[in-house]
Amino acid sequence: MNSEKPIVQMRKVCKRFKKTTALDQVDLQIYPGRIIGLLGANGAGKSTLLRHIIGLYLADAGECVTFGCEAGKLGPKELARIGYVHQQGELLEWMTVRQLIRYVSTYYENWNRELEEKYIADFEISTKARVGSLSPGQRQRLAILVAIGFEPELLILDEPAAALDPIARARFLDLLLQIIQAENRTIIISSHILSDVEKVIDHAVIMNEGRILLDCSFDELRERFSQVRISALTGELPAELPFENVVHCKRSDGQAILTVRDCPQEKLQEQAKRLDCWVEIETLPLEEIYKIVVS
Repeated sequence: MNSEKPIVQMRKVCKRFKKTTALDQVDLQIYPGRIIGLLGANGAGKSTLLRHIIGLYLADAGECVTFGCEAGKLGPKELARIGYVHQQGELLEWMTVRQLIRYVSTYYENWNRELEEKYIADFEISTKARVGSLSPGQRQRLAILVAIGFEPELLILDEPAAALDPIARARFLDLLLQIIQAENRTIIISSHILSDVEKVIDHAVIMNEGRILLDCSFDELRERFSQVRISALTGELPAELPFENVVHCKRSDGQAILTVRDCPQEKLQEQAKRLDCWVEIETLPLEEIYKIVVS
């Protein structure tokens, strides 16, 4: 039982857009000091969920409370604690980059100029360019800067790296790890690039068709799924392999690769001892785990 107080609490939240159910009885608690990966296919409800947290959308049923306040009634005090990056990076196009940064920074007494300058240098942002002339990747970099410059307690990132090239994505992930070092700072990152997300998150929330299928620590998630590789040292493998909870099995006479769910490593080792074989047990990458959970 978590003794901390959640900074976001959703209870039985439902949201419909005409005939489409975007959120279906969603229960979720977000605790401080974590990097939460919000994972799901397009249309799973990720963006809708994030917009409820900051009051952009209001629930048809249920409730969403952020920093102790009903999300639809968040005021300047609460919103000043939240940074938000929309996946399309909507910004004031007629300003130059420098003008936009200065404009946004005037709203925050705690704007970090040192962080701003470091980010501009690291991500090679042209401060003289018009915002409207920026490429999608440059625009996204700028949107991230104006969201993190005041060092928010809660940083919400909706597909923030989708328009970034691999090098910029790697730098961005390093930046997230630096940001989270501050005590009780929380990041929620929605992304379909699971190979990037698994490098930084410590908690995973997997959605599908408006429902939360899984909500647990990333370590716990990785412990639940294993890949077992087996090779016969002599002869062939037995017809029946002594493993429980097998999700998938690909085998030949002398080799087998199994995906196993909810079976501790110790038990897998015990089961493997029954075979006169070479055995290797590995954890699955997040992308493979995701496929199993949503299937």
